[in-house]
Amino acid sequence: MVAFENMTDAELLAALDKLRSTMIAVATGGPRIENTNYEFQRLFQEVAAELAKRGIENPLPYGDLWEWYGRWSSGDLPSYQSRRKFVSEMFSPLTNMIRSGRKEEFEATGWQRVDRVVGKMRTQLAASSNEEQFQAVGLLCREALISLAQAVFVPEQHPTLDGKAASTTDAKRMLEAYIAVALAGGAHDEARKHARSALDLAVNLQHKRTAAFRDAALCLEATTSVINIVAIVSGLRDPK
Repeated sequence: MVAFENMTDAELLAALDKLRSTMIAVATGGPRIENTNYEFQRLFQEVAAELAKRGIENPLPYGDLWEWYGRWSSGDLPSYQSRRKFVSEMFSPLTNMIRSGRKEEFEATGWQRVDRVVGKMRTQLAASSNEEQFQAVGLLCREALISLAQAVFVPEQHPTLDGKAASTTDAKRMLEAYIAVALAGGAHDEARKHARSALDLAVNLQHKRTAAFRDAALCLEATTSVINIVAIVSGLRDPK
């Protein structure tokens, strides 16, 4: 296995720009694929390795220009302009994230499914550029909250606030019941209100049909906040 040297942010951005410009060039009457594919594949592997080192899931689907040819020639990218736009939208979220350093570390909870979905949420947000993709962030937030609720909710210990039985996917009812017990008493009023507000925000944003970046980002942050609060009150963040 080839070991690649670590890249600086500037080197990674330059490599991504080279991949982007090559994909556009071969799809808009530029060089022939057979003359550029080897270098493209090599550079793609370097970028993929660097993203893996940084804990960033690679959102770029085409590591071979012939695969890219199959995509653009399928019929829904008929013009040079449509191909340029498609490639730019594919790369922009990743390059913006690297430039801004927006990727934040998330302290694992130990609930494997919750931690796995949080990783998917962050990767999806970084790779999103249209309404459907931003909506997908909300769906992942919903999945994370359901997994969180299933990890902590015990019907016998956490009576629901309205007395109705919670289904196995009713994250809001389960988490409200858990929070009410885990943060019971006047000393926890503010923490309880904060947890419920974050939960309400996350749940409301999950189903927004006109999702944009800010909606998806807020949903992710609210969901992560709920997860962190529950992890703290359940003792998972206590000093070892």
